[in-house]
Amino acid sequence: MTDLGPLVPRNRAAHPPAYDPDYKTSVTRSPNLPLLSMESTPSEEHGPRFGHGLIGALDNNLILNWTKGAAPAVGERILVHGRVLDEFARPVPHTLVEIWQANAGGRYRHVKDSYFAPLDANFGGCGRTLTDEAGYYEFLTIRPGAYPWPNRANDWRPMHIHFSIFGHSFGQRLISQMYFEGDPLIARCPIAATIRDRSQLDRLVAPLDMAKSRPMDFLAYKFDIVLRGRRQTMFENKPEGM
Repeated sequence: MTDLGPLVPRNRAAHPPAYDPDYKTSVTRSPNLPLLSMESTPSEEHGPRFGHGLIGALDNNLILNWTKGAAPAVGERILVHGRVLDEFARPVPHTLVEIWQANAGGRYRHVKDSYFAPLDANFGGCGRTLTDEAGYYEFLTIRPGAYPWPNRANDWRPMHIHFSIFGHSFGQRLISQMYFEGDPLIARCPIAATIRDRSQLDRLVAPLDMAKSRPMDFLAYKFDIVLRGRRQTMFENKPEGM
């Protein structure tokens, strides 16, 4: 992307409301006053950028990166892959994609995670990679387990992977979650239910991709990510760059 024009305003209709009583912690986290829509500033439209020197050989392999290749993590092996695009379907190359997740039993490697499921000594639960020229990325990992959380009497989070994408500027920063096709807990999750438009929720559900699955090794799931685009540069009253 060489067009460094202003970012397109964020589509608030595509995002869930900040306040939802069924999602208990949103009550205290949500703003009390209406949001203001403002033009993007130079600090939002430029940087930060991340170079290849930050990425190690096993950083996108969560099965091996915690032990530096010495021993594999326990669980069902999966490949998560896709492209990072802007809202005009243009690839966003060389952008940092980070993920974190629970292990196969549904437990995070975090001091405050007290779920009964055991930790996996060979699984750290974090990875990162850079997209290529076409905006493509991939992670080899294990399918995370579902887990209970103290929201209502018996709420469980669906299997999911957290994503952090930096884009080419701070204004393209995105933090999201990926769910798995066919998981019955999606329809029962109060966090997922904050997304009122089913078509928007479906965008967070990665379909099974047998074309990228490897026989006797792993299943694959395809998850494309869309970031904010940039307004077209006008040249002789015609938009350029599409």
